[in-house]
Amino acid sequence: MNRKIGLPRKIAGFALLAMTAWLLFSPTAHALRQLPHALRLTPGQTLVLHPALSALSSTDETLLSLQNGQMQALALGETEMTVNLFGLLPIRKVKVNVEEDRILIPGGHAVGIALSTKGVMVVGVSDVDRQSPARTAGLKAGDVIESINGENVESSEKLISMVEKSGGAPLSIAYRRDDSLRTTTLTPLIDSATGTLRIGAWVRDSTAGVGTLSYFDPVSQSYGALGHAILDADTGKLLSVRMGSLMKADIVSVKRGLKGNPGELRGSFLRTQRTLGDIRINTALGIYGKAENPLSNPLYPDGLPVGYQESVQPGPAQILSTVDQNGIRAYDIEITQVSRQLSPSQKSMVIRVTDPALIEKTGGIVQGMSGSPIIQNGRIIGAVTHVFVDDPTHGYGVFIEWMLETEQTATEPETAGNAA
Repeated sequence: MNRKIGLPRKIAGFALLAMTAWLLFSPTAHALRQLPHALRLTPGQTLVLHPALSALSSTDETLLSLQNGQMQALALGETEMTVNLFGLLPIRKVKVNVEEDRILIPGGHAVGIALSTKGVMVVGVSDVDRQSPARTAGLKAGDVIESINGENVESSEKLISMVEKSGGAPLSIAYRRDDSLRTTTLTPLIDSATGTLRIGAWVRDSTAGVGTLSYFDPVSQSYGALGHAILDADTGKLLSVRMGSLMKADIVSVKRGLKGNPGELRGSFLRTQRTLGDIRINTALGIYGKAENPLSNPLYPDGLPVGYQESVQPGPAQILSTVDQNGIRAYDIEITQVSRQLSPSQKSMVIRVTDPALIEKTGGIVQGMSGSPIIQNGRIIGAVTHVFVDDPTHGYGVFIEWMLETEQTATEPETAGNAA
């Protein structure tokens, strides 16, 4: 009797183990996990499901045609389809929105970025005659001093002036640490070497650099660039924006990328100061603002439609970049990996540079190319964000939809180091 009971248990155990392995490792199960609960398509666009997954039915066949595991958007509207497994087992209902194409002017322009921070960032603390008022008050690198005695601190020069005018009296400091606004009291000390009052902190109120424009929206006159945040070089903290300018940059030289040694585009923009627009926000997914005048792209003067992540597939694509005086050029890449994402991430896809001309010129992806738009099948689908340190021909890209979603939060402008 025990043997008869044991055998079914063993069979059930093996079946459970096999099912678990299938859920974890099979291509079909992976495709199922990657299948989103909502899709966005444009009229005429076709989407192919994994062979084991097929669309069973749609609540409105005038909007969506479903045949042989393919769906084709027919008209504008919203519908719902049922997806089944192996043509037999219904497994999920998926909402499908068929929307008008959103047309953007692709970037690729080399841009100069100059911004002033909201408040001043502490990049280090130091001693004033063997004491540090800043350290004693609890300040540390990465903190942003926003006000002193209720008065806004707009620059490092303003901070120095306020400290000098204090006469050594205690100061009420309001500062931001990450997302928390805090207060402390700090008493300046006289530096015996200079005779001036100091708080024992190194601060920074601005930064500048070169990057690449990702897109320009001709309807809203807004733009997105970089695809990643501007961080303070010393603390690694995201810099807030009090005001900033996006300017046309000229690439003057290139430092080629090598294994373990990222390259760099070196540009010039502060002398000419050809302003393209303002900088309103600095986020984990790039910088955003409004352009002063319409921006154009000679390769795509009429713009390109947006390609959402549903349309992004491993395979050939192009990036648009400016790496010399010849202006914007298209370079061949391969998308080697795509991550289906429910929330924004800088690492939506892995790309590999295949264009011989770009590899010869830069070695692959280098600093300053961040923000280069990624084009696939006639659509702008994303932007370059990072390079692999151990292989400059490889890097990451972000879905364009995440940048557009972030840009919608841009409203009014928010408002390297000096010793204080």
